[in-house]
Amino acid sequence: MSATRVCSVAEVSVSEPRKVDVGGIAVSIVRDSAGEIHALGDRCTHGDISLSEGFVEDDTLECWAHGSRFSLRTGRPLNLPAYEPVPVYPVTIDGDDVLVDVTTPIDVSGREADGRS
Repeated sequence: MSATRVCSVAEVSVSEPRKVDVGGIAVSIVRDSAGEIHALGDRCTHGDISLSEGFVEDDTLECWAHGSRFSLRTGRPLNLPAYEPVPVYPVTIDGDDVLVDVTTPIDVSGREADGRS
């Protein structure tokens, strides 16, 4: 599988995550405070809750159930109770289309929580 169209750019708001299904994988599509679009695995690693029902603040996605915040760039949890990261998937913008490739999660193992190396 390669990148799949999941929605249009206009359908992704800054304040509300959007849940999409890509080949049977639940993905949360999020726009950060700078306007960049990100794709993360949609399940909180602490409580198996849909992150798309959570809250976007700056460059994080917060799980509504227990308050764990995940970096949009790395997928790493920034606070407890979650301690495992969620996958981050490559996003491509093609015209007005948002494309996501779930076959190759981004390797963020060497990055800090803010996305820097």
